[in-house]
Amino acid sequence: MHLHILGICGTFMGGLAALAREAGHRVTGCDAGVYPPMSDQLRALGIELIEGYGADQLALKPDVFVVGNVVSRARLPDGAPKFPLMEAILDAGLPYTSGPQWLLENVLQGRHVLAVAGTHGKTTTTSMLTWVLEHAGLQPGFLVGGVPLNFGISARLGGQAAGQPRPLFVIEADEYDTAFFDKRSKFVHYRPRTAVLNNLEFDHADIFDDLAAIERQFHHLVRTVPPSGRVVFNGLEESLARVLAQGCWSEQRSFGAAVSDFTAEGDASDFTVLLRGQAVGRVRWPLSGTHNQLNALAAIAAAEHVGVPPALACEALGSFQNVRRRMEVRGSVQRAGGTITVVDDFAHHPTAIRTTVDGLRTQLDAAGRRGERILAIFEPRSNTMKLGTMKSQLPWALEHADLAFCHTAGLDWNAAEALAPMGERAHTAASIDELVRQVTQAAQPGDHLLCMSNGGFGGVHGKLLEALQKA
Repeated sequence: MHLHILGICGTFMGGLAALAREAGHRVTGCDAGVYPPMSDQLRALGIELIEGYGADQLALKPDVFVVGNVVSRARLPDGAPKFPLMEAILDAGLPYTSGPQWLLENVLQGRHVLAVAGTHGKTTTTSMLTWVLEHAGLQPGFLVGGVPLNFGISARLGGQAAGQPRPLFVIEADEYDTAFFDKRSKFVHYRPRTAVLNNLEFDHADIFDDLAAIERQFHHLVRTVPPSGRVVFNGLEESLARVLAQGCWSEQRSFGAAVSDFTAEGDASDFTVLLRGQAVGRVRWPLSGTHNQLNALAAIAAAEHVGVPPALACEALGSFQNVRRRMEVRGSVQRAGGTITVVDDFAHHPTAIRTTVDGLRTQLDAAGRRGERILAIFEPRSNTMKLGTMKSQLPWALEHADLAFCHTAGLDWNAAEALAPMGERAHTAASIDELVRQVTQAAQPGDHLLCMSNGGFGGVHGKLLEALQKA
């Protein structure tokens, strides 16, 4: 088939494109505002990328248009359609489908799907689980909303290991809606046999009214797990307890809480894993933070469902390399008295920002480097953050940063006002250039410049490194 993918540079749609290409299909796609790493990955696969959503792309005559959820029926101020290609597809009566639907029908059928859902940690936990299965020789296919460093790609079809009744496929299961014509969460399409519910709090204020609405979608996912399946859930989350109280027809395994099936003892970088109080393995790795410890327990519990002993899973996690854009060091500049390091992270929800900052602070303190400062540099880029729904949580999220710098372009709310409780520690900038100037002026030897965004952030990492070199 020839697929033309609208919104191809999103992490999900880009991964889908890679899977379709590997399966032998011809793949083309279009998007706006293309940025790495997905654009680089797609070009390396020989996939033709077209900038924009022009109606002239009908001339490609694909067998089907696969529509990403970035596409809508929106109109520009002058009344013209924001996505003229979609309007042309509808007018011509041409075949189209959503990414999750295409994936279900062409990739996931006949496989044992292991789906990882949650407000935070989906990408990291999906990557951990995939690496555990790979280390165990199970040849999993996967689709991750990032690039796991152990694999260097975000998606592959995988194979079928000897003794496995079905090929395995691990997928990051997003609760965001599927497409403008299918408002169900993406993950209801995946039909998992193993479902991980990592955590759940309010997010996506642009499509969900409240937490109860998201809990309802999570229960829709639970309803699709077969009786021979397993639901792995975070025992610390009241929201997930409410989801399961609505009904669960599969085996359950909990993690995290003191009375959970899977628990941990020890520091997050070196801990013993216990199954119902009995030690079953030990994880020693370079990652830090309680959130990563919990992610590890979720991956271990999910892998056990397909026959991976917890001890082997712990061994695999010892060589887990994390995910690109998860505390990824982008470069450093040497100064008299110390090094200034620029770090990139995907954090964009207030809880994720706090977790990231706190994780770095804990890591520095444990290494005896308490005097080194954290400069948190972030942009409220997600739809939820742009709406200002969670702006009051930002001072809490940034509590343990020494200084905070917020890029305010595109916001309809006053970031300086929201950050006022931080006093002189908080700064705002309407442009990337101004942001770089402020940070460069404030940076001192030993500082960690922690850049947080779920987008390209205007190439701020490279601009900071260049400015620091010149300073």
